[in-house]
Amino acid sequence: MVRLVLFDIDGTLVHTGGAGIKAFARVFATEFNLTHGVERIKFAGRTDVNIVREFFFLHGISASAENFRRFFERYVFWLDQILAESQTEACPGVGQILRALRALPQPPLIGLLTGNIQLGAEIKLRHFDLWREFELGAFADDHEERDQIAHAARHRASRVLKRELRGEEIVVIGDTPLDIRCGRAIGAKVLAVATGGATLDELRPHKADWLVENLEAVTARDLCA
Repeated sequence: MVRLVLFDIDGTLVHTGGAGIKAFARVFATEFNLTHGVERIKFAGRTDVNIVREFFFLHGISASAENFRRFFERYVFWLDQILAESQTEACPGVGQILRALRALPQPPLIGLLTGNIQLGAEIKLRHFDLWREFELGAFADDHEERDQIAHAARHRASRVLKRELRGEEIVVIGDTPLDIRCGRAIGAKVLAVATGGATLDELRPHKADWLVENLEAVTARDLCA
């Protein structure tokens, strides 16, 4: 029986109208006086910390703790501002699947597994009134690599449940091949949705346990049986 369901955020739960990418660009321009280079970076499925590190490398900026602090302090400010002005929407089926999971006779823990820093994740999900839906989470604050963030999420949920979770008791839901990979890193089942970073055809070779167009195409019972 599944005891933990972990959701990615961008492209899986919500579309922010590119607010995160725009906030990255705004910080690089205003804080580091760099107005180009963001267009060369792939964001989907990666962690905020890893993306910033790549940008620092491309421009010869020291990847120091102080520069990361400077970046993220301004990033959350601009993310909040830009998100308020952006055209945003929750992905299809999000509210439905969250309600259905909670209505199960033995509902699983519902958490986040994301490459966002925690405050960035909170800002995004509060915009959609979704932050309160999640009981726990693991974020880019925990580790720069997604696979290690998955281990952090599993460990956190095991502490809540007061026993070590087995991989087959966990479902990871995401929209990119990297989400599938990080789910496999903890032995979890994986649901891949084609609502964000990759198409069905691009996701298919990565052999998720379920592959659907969107969250309306799967039931809570399918996931937690």
